[in-house]
Amino acid sequence: MGKIKAVIFDLDGTLLNTLTDLANAGNHTLEVLGFPTHAVDAYRYMVGNGIPKLIERMLPEGSRGPATQQTALSVFLRYYEAHKQDTTAPYPGILPMLHALKAAGLRMGVVSNKENTLSQEVAAHYFPGIFDAVAGHVLGTPAKPDPALVNSLIAQFGVQAGQVLYAGDSNVDIQTAHNAHVDGCGVLWGFRTEEELRAAGTDYLVHTPQQLAGLALGQAGPSRPSGAQGVVG
Repeated sequence: MGKIKAVIFDLDGTLLNTLTDLANAGNHTLEVLGFPTHAVDAYRYMVGNGIPKLIERMLPEGSRGPATQQTALSVFLRYYEAHKQDTTAPYPGILPMLHALKAAGLRMGVVSNKENTLSQEVAAHYFPGIFDAVAGHVLGTPAKPDPALVNSLIAQFGVQAGQVLYAGDSNVDIQTAHNAHVDGCGVLWGFRTEEELRAAGTDYLVHTPQQLAGLALGQAGPSRPSGAQGVVG
């Protein structure tokens, strides 16, 4: 990996632990529609591909018609907008890591499958003044792992793909990074597992935000104990 000039982050499960608020919105929606609810932990594997996909996954298999999904989406978004900050918080160590990267002069951005307006609001609330650009999903356009939003930020930052690190907690994030021809760094504090990230072909794995900062700043050389993946720490 060459000298990193920009780091782009996934949002949910990478910078912010949003799982409980998303699960509560999902279960509220299911209750309104008269469907069974799910354990909070079950939502780890429903999130990651945007809220419309979350809606599809959480609905019972026989009740996923377009009309039901649209009603569920409306109920979900109304509830989540009012409760998106009830329990959501940055993971431990995230804020010091972001400040260290900013102090070093790196460009920083967020690319999320969370709806664009929500992404902007959440990033501004928890990380005011930190990011140079925040891009969420716009309904009707391709979601990650489509690389369009990452490519857009790379162009906006005026850097080359080889100078960018993309950090996320799921296979979708690693696929997004590779589709944009940038190195993908899997974070192990988020919603998904090390096995998933390795299977997706992650270039690096980090256990803590401090390790991620060290990797981005060239202060930590990844060891390669097996295969092509680098494990920092």
